[in-house]
Amino acid sequence: MRILVLYPYVPFPLNRGTYQRTFHLLREMARVHEIDLLALAEGGTRMEHRHIFESFCSKVEFIPFDLPEWPRFTDRLLKPLPITTLRWSNPNLAAALKRMLSTERYDVVHVCDINMAQYFLKEHQDIPIVIDRSRVDLQFQLMEQRQLNLGWRNRLVRFENYSKLWFYERTIARRSSLQIVCGADDQQFIHRYIDSKLPVSVVINGADLEYFCPTCVDEERAEEPTVVFCGAMDYSPNIDGIHWYFKRIHHLLRQYVPNVRVLVVGKNPGPDVRRYDAMPEVTVTGSVKDVRPHYRKAWLQIAPLRIGGGTRLKIIESIAMGTPVVSTTVGAQGLGLCHDNEVLLADTPREFAEQTARALKDAHLRKGLQRAGLEAVCSRLSWQTIGRDLNAIYARHFSTSATPKNPARMTR
Repeated sequence: MRILVLYPYVPFPLNRGTYQRTFHLLREMARVHEIDLLALAEGGTRMEHRHIFESFCSKVEFIPFDLPEWPRFTDRLLKPLPITTLRWSNPNLAAALKRMLSTERYDVVHVCDINMAQYFLKEHQDIPIVIDRSRVDLQFQLMEQRQLNLGWRNRLVRFENYSKLWFYERTIARRSSLQIVCGADDQQFIHRYIDSKLPVSVVINGADLEYFCPTCVDEERAEEPTVVFCGAMDYSPNIDGIHWYFKRIHHLLRQYVPNVRVLVVGKNPGPDVRRYDAMPEVTVTGSVKDVRPHYRKAWLQIAPLRIGGGTRLKIIESIAMGTPVVSTTVGAQGLGLCHDNEVLLADTPREFAEQTARALKDAHLRKGLQRAGLEAVCSRLSWQTIGRDLNAIYARHFSTSATPKNPARMTR
């Protein structure tokens, strides 16, 4: 098939979970299909990585743009689109898209997230679109509303966006030929609250098992019991999770394991996260070149996430590195990992502290989690396996005569 892929960002370097998902799925699609890539490059950054995508895509075009400031509440009231989508409207991208669709013949357009689907509401009605969603925006924002401590003004502003987003989600559902989500929970939400008849397929997340593996870095486990929290610290679910851990769980864990150490690893921590670095048993690293030594140094990774959606790659990567994980049920949704075998799950502060302490004190338990977790990751969570699943979904939904492409082009 000839596929045009539309991204709201350039997914390289691979320093965010969403970038890893979109980059690796793009590569796997390109093994079977002829791919043209059109992407926005915020602030004109990352355009120097064009050659990486040209190694496996037929055509690559990046459009520089600047994400506008949030408008005043009164200025956005009469806008039909939710502001979280409207901010991604760009006339240069619209022109490039129109040019490519008028000069080239594509079987389908693969759109990353619904913010890019706005370009297909009034124009380009004759071409099927598939929306690959790193999260379901309406579900994510409603979960944020429940968990974050917001004032009434902020709640009012968000309610205005939710109302428009619900209508936009339903409109996009009618326009989509297929939507792809990360987990069954996302699929169920769409069918229950947006469109019960919309074709939705689950394509779970994975890991680069050559890059994330127990022997890929020379790093010893810490001498003292150490847990790591890894994730971009400018992303609200991670910020909420780390605050919940330190406010509700950490003091309980220290009752069981007084000498526990905590690593907080992730880019762009704000002052409210950096202040935890003042605690003698806590290290907040900020951005790091390579997360793998931190995975290997830790005895466990903790994922105290209360807001769902997103890629949850930190859990897969940690397990692939041989570092067991303690997570909330929400944090591990969609991965199909078994509690007490491949992962430990806990949803209250007391349970989370108890499960973490249990694993820190029991080397035999950690070994069992390592072994079963690695088996699960290697058998079904590599990007190659997941890419085959995605290509099979395309084959079922769209007629195709595509043949595998030359593997020699598939260089990183």
